[in-house]
Amino acid sequence: MTTSARALCAGLLLVGLGCDGSIGMREPQPEPEQPAFEPQPGPLRRLTATEYRNTVRDLFGPDIVVPSSLEEDQRPDEHGLVAVGVSTFSVSSAGVQKYEDAAYSLAEQALVQAEDPAAFVGCTPGGTVDGACASRFLERFGRRAWRRPLSPAERDRLVAIADDAAERTGDFHQGLVYAVATVLQSPNFVFRAEVGKPSPTRAGWNELTDYELATRLSYLLWSTTPDDALLDAVAAGDLTTPAGLEAEVRRMLEDPKARQGLRAFFDDMLILDKLLETSEIQKDPTVFLHYNAEVGPSAREETLRFLEDLVFEREGSWGEAFTSRRTFIDRTLASIYAVPAPAREGFGAYEFPAEAGRRGILGHVSFLIANSNRATSSATKRGAYIRQVLLCQPIPPPPPDVDTALEPSSPSAPTLRDRVARHLQDPTCASCHQLMDPLGLGLENFDALGRWRTTENDVTIDPSGYLNDGVAFDDAAGLAEVLADSDLAHDCLVRTLYRYGTGHHEVASESAALRDLQRSFEASDLNVKALLLALATSDALRFVLPPSDAAEVME
Repeated sequence: MTTSARALCAGLLLVGLGCDGSIGMREPQPEPEQPAFEPQPGPLRRLTATEYRNTVRDLFGPDIVVPSSLEEDQRPDEHGLVAVGVSTFSVSSAGVQKYEDAAYSLAEQALVQAEDPAAFVGCTPGGTVDGACASRFLERFGRRAWRRPLSPAERDRLVAIADDAAERTGDFHQGLVYAVATVLQSPNFVFRAEVGKPSPTRAGWNELTDYELATRLSYLLWSTTPDDALLDAVAAGDLTTPAGLEAEVRRMLEDPKARQGLRAFFDDMLILDKLLETSEIQKDPTVFLHYNAEVGPSAREETLRFLEDLVFEREGSWGEAFTSRRTFIDRTLASIYAVPAPAREGFGAYEFPAEAGRRGILGHVSFLIANSNRATSSATKRGAYIRQVLLCQPIPPPPPDVDTALEPSSPSAPTLRDRVARHLQDPTCASCHQLMDPLGLGLENFDALGRWRTTENDVTIDPSGYLNDGVAFDDAAGLAEVLADSDLAHDCLVRTLYRYGTGHHEVASESAALRDLQRSFEASDLNVKALLLALATSDALRFVLPPSDAAEVME
C-alpha cells in the first residue's frame, strides 16, 4: 500500500468508513456478537415549523392562516435533520414572542374574525359567561392540542381564564381567545415530551405512556397531532397490545395524512427546504436564462411527488428512488429538462426515455441545483451530499488554512475533472476529496441548473467515477445502479428514519435495533411502507431511558 493510500485509509477510518470494503452488496460473513438493545433518554422536542403548520390546520381547519414568523428550525450540522435539531436547540426569547403572537392570531381568526365562531366552539353560549360551554370546548380542543386529556385542574384553569376575559371584554368568544392562546403558548403544545414511566418489565427503562407513544406515532407517520380516532384508541387501551398497536399503525399508513408525513420526512432528509430559499440556489442569470424564482419550489415538488408516488402508489423498492425514469414535471421543469410540458397547468407524470441519462433523485433538478455553484456544477458538493445524506458517511471539514477554491477553467484545464485533479493529487486534500469528487464527477453531464450536456468548453465530458476501488461506474445511470444495489444506501435510509423518529443520533447500544430494522427492510424488498410499520411497532419507539442516563454517540 502506498503512502497516499495509507493516508486515505487512515482518513477513512477516522470518519467511520472502510478503506478496502465494498460499498455495494455485502459479502456473507459471520456477524460479530452485538450488544443487546438499550434505548436512550426521550428528548424534549419542539414542533418543527412543518409540524406546527400541520397541527394548527388540523386544529382550526385548512383555511386558517398560519403566521409565517415562527422560531427558526436549525439543523445540527449542514446535512443533519431538523427533527434532531429541534431536540438540541432551545427556544430563543424572540421565539417565545413569536409563539405568543401566533397563538393570539390563530385564536382571533377562529373565534372573532370567523363568520360563525359557534360552529368552531361546538356550543352556543347562554350568555357572556358560560362556563359549561367553555369547559366542553376546551376539553375537546385541549385534548387535540396537548395530545392527551386535560386534567381537571388544567381544564378549570383554562375555563377561569376564559370566564374572566369574557367578563372584561363583554364577549364570550373573545374570552375564549385568551384561553385558546394560553393552550397554544403552553410547552404542552409547543414541545413533545417523551419521558415515559418506569417499565414494569424492563428494569431501568421507562415505557412511554400510551399518549406519548401515540404522539410519537402521529408525528412520525403524519407530521401532525393525533386525530380523535388515535386518541380514542389510546383511551380504549388498544396501544397496549402488539396486535392493537399494529392495527392502529396500519390504519394510519392508509390515511391520506400518511402522504403528508412521508413528504415531511423526505423534505427533512433530503434538505429540500433549501430550495425555497432563493439565496441558497440562486444561479447567474447571465449564464442560465431558464432560471427564475419558480425553479426551486417546482424542483422540490417534483421530488416529493416522485417519492410519494414510489412509496404509496407503486409501493416500489427504495432502489427505484435511484434508478426510476418516472417523475413528475410542470412547465418550469419541462423547459429545463427539454421535454414536452404537461398539457394542463400544474404537474403531470413523465417518463424519461431509456436512452436518457437521468435516473431517480440524482437526476432531479432539486438535487442538481442545490449542490452546484452559481455558474458551475460542483463535483465536491454533489459527492459530499451523496456520502453524507444518502450513505450516512460523515466527512470532516477541511482544515481552516486550506484553500478549497478551484482554479478557473483554462485551455490546460477546460473541464471540471481537470480542475478537481489538484484536490485528488494534493495530500492535504486527497483523503477527503477522494470520498466526494469521484462521485460528483459521475454527474458532470448535468450543469449547475440540471440541464443535460455532453461537453464543457467544447471538450467531451468524461462522466465516469467510482465509490471505492472495484466499484466503478461509467456515467450517472451507472452511479444510480450502484447506489440502488448498495447496502450502505439501504441502511442509511433506515438509520435516517430512526433518527427522525427518535429525535436523536443513534448510539452504540441501539445498534441491535438498527440491525433488526435493516434486516426487516431487506426482507421486504426495500419497501418503505413496511419500514415505517416496522419502526412504528418496534421497542425502539416505545422505550426510553430515564432522563438522567446518557450514552456515547456512535458515528
